[in-house]
Amino acid sequence: MKVEVWSDFVCPFCYIGKRRFELALQAFDHKDNVKIEFKSYELDPNAEINPNQSIHEYLASNKGMSVEYAKQMNESVGKQAAEVGLTYNFDTMQHTNTFDAHRVLKYAETQNVGKELTEKIFRAYFTDSELISDHATLVRLATDAGLSGDEVADLLATDRYANRVRADEEMAGQIGIQGVPFFVFNEKYAVSGAQPKEVFAEVLEKVWEEESAKPTLQSLNPNDSKTSYCTDDGCEVNE
Repeated sequence: MKVEVWSDFVCPFCYIGKRRFELALQAFDHKDNVKIEFKSYELDPNAEINPNQSIHEYLASNKGMSVEYAKQMNESVGKQAAEVGLTYNFDTMQHTNTFDAHRVLKYAETQNVGKELTEKIFRAYFTDSELISDHATLVRLATDAGLSGDEVADLLATDRYANRVRADEEMAGQIGIQGVPFFVFNEKYAVSGAQPKEVFAEVLEKVWEEESAKPTLQSLNPNDSKTSYCTDDGCEVNE
């Protein structure tokens, strides 16, 4: 089974959704037959490389709300993250452009360490408050994931792998992705948002049993299930 996951490194629900999916996958009898591929999606392609606002200020200006209300929203998201063992330090997060991080991930996938690097970049941003657009930071994270620091530094000095990032984003538009995280199972079934672990478990079982179903992209989100996701206009928070 192949699972493609469109996400962005500064999307709070992408990290939460990733962890919820992983928890469901751990209990899946056929987990060794599941291949996960992370796809690039930029929530804000025009984001500054060097942040000049706090994440609260960024959210407030982006969504047209007060900074205090933005803090309350972020606190709510932080509680959801904590439920799956993640620590979000919103007060010190450095919102930034993620294009180079996506390029490095594309290289990491060619070296079979995409999964490891994805986790390290998410943690660096949400927990460790690192600037994930900084090339030295990306080189260090990539090295920790098992890549050659020199190779990554050389890559970042060019535009290598930019075409692969753009290809993912174009594909997202073609299949109608309007928010992330967005999961596609076997190129047939779609699940949007940071669904509960139980939903992912149900989808894994269903897809495994119905692999011979007609190749039409179908939504498997239960009608009564709450979901949290991020779009270009911001993140929807459901408690």
